[in-house]
Amino acid sequence: MALSRDVAPRPKRGPAAPFSFLFPPARPVRPKGGSGELADIREGSPTWTLAHRDSVFRRMLAVADAFSAGVAVTVAILVGGDRPKLGVVAALPLVILASKVAGLYDRDENLIRKATLDEAPALLQMATTYALVVWLVQGVFMEGILGRRQVLALWVFLFVALVVSRAVARRLAVSITEPERVLVLGDADECHELERVFQRSHAINAMVVGRVPLQEEKAGANGGNGHGRHHRPLGTFGELADLMLSQRIDRAVIAAAASPSEQVLDKIRLVKSLGIKVSVLPRLFEVVGSSVDVEDLGGVMLLGLRRYELTTSSRFLKRALDISVSAAALFLLAPVLLAIAIAIKVTSPGPVLFRQRRIGRHGKSFQMLKFRSMYDGADEMKPELHALNEADGLFKIANDPRVTPVGRLLRRVSFDELPQLVNVLRGEMSLVGPRPLVGDEDAQIKGWLRRRLDVIPGMTGVWQVHGSSRIPLREMVKMDYLYRANWSLWLDLKILLRTVPFVLSRRGI
Repeated sequence: MALSRDVAPRPKRGPAAPFSFLFPPARPVRPKGGSGELADIREGSPTWTLAHRDSVFRRMLAVADAFSAGVAVTVAILVGGDRPKLGVVAALPLVILASKVAGLYDRDENLIRKATLDEAPALLQMATTYALVVWLVQGVFMEGILGRRQVLALWVFLFVALVVSRAVARRLAVSITEPERVLVLGDADECHELERVFQRSHAINAMVVGRVPLQEEKAGANGGNGHGRHHRPLGTFGELADLMLSQRIDRAVIAAAASPSEQVLDKIRLVKSLGIKVSVLPRLFEVVGSSVDVEDLGGVMLLGLRRYELTTSSRFLKRALDISVSAAALFLLAPVLLAIAIAIKVTSPGPVLFRQRRIGRHGKSFQMLKFRSMYDGADEMKPELHALNEADGLFKIANDPRVTPVGRLLRRVSFDELPQLVNVLRGEMSLVGPRPLVGDEDAQIKGWLRRRLDVIPGMTGVWQVHGSSRIPLREMVKMDYLYRANWSLWLDLKILLRTVPFVLSRRGI
């Protein structure tokens, strides 16, 4: 195969001079050995490699950890009213060692480049270990410079500083490194689906550059619905090696419903030998998500599917969280709720609360409460405005003429949904769960996706933190189903923590 040689090298990004130690020079990947097609490609391998990009992430995370330790130790000493002691300051490098032991600088890019909130448990464990080690070491060798109150301050501030500084470091690393270039091996629908996933994921700095069909497509076929800019293939499967070079691919994603053929496996081996990451998107993921166990049976890898049902203790913990948070929120927000009710009553005729029938757990309907944000009788105007609907499967209009001025302000910060705390207290809703759908929307959900109703619907959910108004109904329902399949108390807490910035930034409106 003739391979292209006129490939422009990737620009070397990142500041120079005093901070150049954070940004090592890009080096080409040159695997040893080989000949023929593989050797030709290696000579022109991309200069900005995954290893280099991940090295930038690791170094910036190490700097963030050292900074966090310095801040935490300084605060701990100031809490006791003392001046910094040289012995305590000398213990700062321990945080780097603790992070390394915890795997927080792992070479696996899935660990170092994931969202900071996802690694919060590991950061809490690392902060606890570091605080205990510092307490023991300074108690034995430094005559107890830090007291218990100072060690507690060290632990709290170290954890907070780690979360904040690592989030900032990752954002900075994303801004100064090139996006990971992804080639999809599959059809147009799968390519478009992956493109949407990368666009809404802030932890993954990646872009889909195109696709290559695994099987020969009919002439003139657009491949699926034609959405996106990659509905036409970049080339044929036989030209894969040349495309990897000319398009400077970092990752190849195999989106195949069936098991790959021997020819596909040969190309996978070729791509892996170039230092290009290979990922597989099995269609089974739509059903089981990440709730699988990998079993090795004599060299044969099997995927074991976990049970979906929440245990009694899990339901108790989830319900306890719902009751405690909703009751506390209603008590603390009582003045705000009263002010909103008065504003609605004064500015437009009609009731303060809007009640709408929604479909809850096991298909049982309930009356969901919201502050009325539209003029009275807005539901009767819905058929007239159907042509303005901008959502797939849902009814949403960007500048809905039925919304009152006060309602527009409430919707901007999602305060119109605060009365749903009463639904949560009643047990009709949960703080986190599947989106509660109206009857005509629920009627569109068929088959195994209806299992999403095995859990109580929520005020927020995965759909909210991924931009609820921009997600088609079927994709939103899949998110609900996967939430049910992968539920944990920590998952609920993460979604709650992510909801606030998404609402304030209006990305979920």
